[in-house]
Amino acid sequence: MDWKPRPRNYLQEAKTLAVKSEEVNNHPLQGLTVTVIDRKDPRDKKETAGTSDGYVDPLSAFKGGDPLSAFEGGDPLSQFATEIDPLSRATSAVTKLEKLSLKGLGSSESELDSSFEPWSTKRSSILSKFTTSEKLTMVMVSMATSEKTEIGSRAAVTMTDKVKNRLEQLDDLEEGSVQETLNLSQQDYIRRIEEFNGSLIEAWNHDQKVKSLKIVIQCAKLLADVSVIQFYPSKFVLISDILDTFGRLVFDRILSKSSSETLKGSRLLPEDFTPDQIPESAKETCRNWFFKIASIRELIPRFYVEAAILKCYRFLASGEYNKALVRLADTCRGIGDPLVAVYARCYLCRVGISVSPKFREHLMPCFDDFLQMYGQIQTDSVQNILAAQKLELSRYLVIYSPALDWILQCVAHRGDQTILDSVLGKCQAKCNRALLLNSIILAFKPEFISGRALEFANMIRDCEDVGFPKHLMYRSLGTCVIAANPPEDQRLALLNDVWKAVTKLTSPNDYITCAEVWMEYVLKFFGKRELNTLLGDIIKHMMPDRAYEDHYPALQGIISKILFYKKDLTELFALEKFMAFIDMFQKESTKVEVCRTIMESYAASSTGTLTSDLVLIHTLRFLCQTMHDSVNALSLDDDVRALGALINSFVSTVSFGRDLEQQLNFYVDCRATFCNIDPVLVFLVHMVNGLAVQTKRIVGSNGHSRKTAAFVRACMAYSFITIPSLNGVFHRLHLYLASGQVALMNQCLSQADAFFKAAILLIRDVPRYIEIEGKIRSTEPMLVDFINNFISTLLVVPDNPDQGVLYLTRGLLNTIQDYPWDGHGDSKAIIFCNMLVGLSAVGQDYLPYHVDHIDSNDTLYGCDPKFLAEISEICTTLLNEIFTHLKALDQQETQKRQAHLCVEVFQRIVGHGDLNSAGLQSLAAKLWPMVVRTSAVDSKLIRRVIEYVRSKGHRPSAKGFSELLRLMVPNPA
Repeated sequence: MDWKPRPRNYLQEAKTLAVKSEEVNNHPLQGLTVTVIDRKDPRDKKETAGTSDGYVDPLSAFKGGDPLSAFEGGDPLSQFATEIDPLSRATSAVTKLEKLSLKGLGSSESELDSSFEPWSTKRSSILSKFTTSEKLTMVMVSMATSEKTEIGSRAAVTMTDKVKNRLEQLDDLEEGSVQETLNLSQQDYIRRIEEFNGSLIEAWNHDQKVKSLKIVIQCAKLLADVSVIQFYPSKFVLISDILDTFGRLVFDRILSKSSSETLKGSRLLPEDFTPDQIPESAKETCRNWFFKIASIRELIPRFYVEAAILKCYRFLASGEYNKALVRLADTCRGIGDPLVAVYARCYLCRVGISVSPKFREHLMPCFDDFLQMYGQIQTDSVQNILAAQKLELSRYLVIYSPALDWILQCVAHRGDQTILDSVLGKCQAKCNRALLLNSIILAFKPEFISGRALEFANMIRDCEDVGFPKHLMYRSLGTCVIAANPPEDQRLALLNDVWKAVTKLTSPNDYITCAEVWMEYVLKFFGKRELNTLLGDIIKHMMPDRAYEDHYPALQGIISKILFYKKDLTELFALEKFMAFIDMFQKESTKVEVCRTIMESYAASSTGTLTSDLVLIHTLRFLCQTMHDSVNALSLDDDVRALGALINSFVSTVSFGRDLEQQLNFYVDCRATFCNIDPVLVFLVHMVNGLAVQTKRIVGSNGHSRKTAAFVRACMAYSFITIPSLNGVFHRLHLYLASGQVALMNQCLSQADAFFKAAILLIRDVPRYIEIEGKIRSTEPMLVDFINNFISTLLVVPDNPDQGVLYLTRGLLNTIQDYPWDGHGDSKAIIFCNMLVGLSAVGQDYLPYHVDHIDSNDTLYGCDPKFLAEISEICTTLLNEIFTHLKALDQQETQKRQAHLCVEVFQRIVGHGDLNSAGLQSLAAKLWPMVVRTSAVDSKLIRRVIEYVRSKGHRPSAKGFSELLRLMVPNPA
């Protein structure tokens, strides 16, 4: 089987196949407007995005851009989907009940503006801030007696007996045996509380309502215990969660009962139901719950449990919320301990803002009552407790902050300056007013505080030094002046007044707490001189005793703020204190994070900009080197790729213009600095190849001078040295090929030969399988793609006179022949098919493409018969190898593979072989029955092949195509 390529004139074919262009007024891809008529009502017309001029985009013509949406309701499946199935009908009522339940507690969210901080945010901060290492005690009442009594209550028949039994159970709770658990750690205590929450839900689900109530009462009693004061806020949060769960369960129970009674009358309870729509039986259940709670003897559990189910008043009467809130606010006056009392008022305000956000009559009395009790902090009883627990007054006052902050936030919500003046007036005469002042600053709108920032700074300065920490007040004031701009004429005076006090702080923790906030104030309103001064002051306070090691998060926060406001890193690096500030990050992982943050900011702000500033380049390279040196064998691939991308973004922004030698020296330094990250080395090779291409563009059609030729050879040497250091075999393959193409473009033939030889030798080392994104995948598809690209490059590579005819092509074929291909695939045969195409082009009088100033083989050999004989010999060998593989596939289980390979070979023959040759025509005629005898090959592909042969057969010189068409289609229509 001899191969004979079909003579081709590529220039003439290009002219024939060229598409005629014409001038247009509008961009062909620009979305225009067409009128689409809705098929449901032809009278309605709708304007949608699409194209005009006789062509309508089939996707843009549909509403919403979704082609499926146009058929909504048109097919049986859509019509069926629009109907409500029985399961949907059954669950619709339940879904509506869930919405009603959520509305019962959370209906106020839409009535609160965005400035109102939700409890969920405060909850997480309280749990993380107020912790303890001391042992805790939990006093609970044994549940054994109550469980026994509840079993007996199920035998009661009359309503009177039921009520009597339930009251007895509550009495048992009051008088039952007390269990005291000592020496609980904080984690054990929290786990016990969580167990109570689970027990509450379990008991409720088993219809043990009295037991659930007992659990809630016992948990509420724990809020009277202040034996470990510093843990009290966290304990309040945990127990309030249980109270909220109980309140939701009771509300859902009554709501479900109301809805079930209503559904019997074929009327679903609406979301905005009124007490008049509630059945009497549900109201009776609701009253019973309040009666049970009223029978609790102790004040604190009675208060908390009633507040937990306060939303159930919605079932009884309109406006009952307001009366209950005022009554419960008065009830708090009976709580003696000021800490317990303020958190009770906090819970009441939290419940009140959820059920009746517009009602405010209970809010100011709660705050006034707190002010009345605030003086008790100075009494001997409280001081003795603090002395017993070795708790300083300043730390004790901080414990009040969460509750007081919430109360004042409710008071200040939608308030005005009048309320602020009123609250400030009430606090002026109090001792230890620092706590009150801090909560006022946090509670009211930042605009109110910022407008009077100097006044508040003076009030903070005049507060007693013993009491609530001043640094927390300055921090709170800082958050306000950042959120809302203070008057411009007060900004510098405010900074001077505050910083005089802050710089005197001796505790590094107190100092950095303030500095982190006021740094943003300086960045927002002042320049680089003030920033440099502030950085120097922070370094001065953090350096003694290496205090910075304990405050890395705060220092990182300062870096993030600086980068947010200062986008010009050149100006930033010019500051005397900035790099000294960076040097405080001595811990390796933290320093890498800081460098990464800076580089991410640089990458985001330097898009499309180039720099030749040596100071900036040196500093950024130092930061990138820090990131690079953190990479080791344990580093994750994703982290390495992310660091590589940041380093590459830096390298890509460095440009020395026409000074290409300095640019190459920079890339040499980068290779030495970033030698452990493959993505960076790959990028550097591409950048150096780009330098060679840029040099070629500069010299133009005149060709290289001695100097530019030497520079290009230096670039090629850089790439040739760098590529072998890469770990990824496919990275090396593609870079060898790309660098060889660049060398060929610059007339560096010996360097190009070296790259191509290295690529051919490297193919032998390609493993059959590699791991990609955690999965083992075959390398054959990637290797086939590379070899196809390589073949197209070898087409224009001239032969070396010292190496023989087509020596690179022969070497590639030998490597392909020796490679251990998968026996269950056809990759080797596909490559040989593509090699036939390449060799057919090499044997033409004129190649389809050339490289400037390079004489390819069509010029060197000029269709010499010996050269053509060499090509024919190689093609014949390839053809024999392909048919040997086809014969091996002539089995039942491999017929589909055989058919697919046959159509590949057939297309190469009719596309590039000379069908006027009797041998190739006969060969094609034998292949075609093997293609069509099975249904494995796509029928559309078969039709296209037939149409191609028919179109070629119409030409006078294409007798072979006509004969082949007659054999392919014996009786053409």
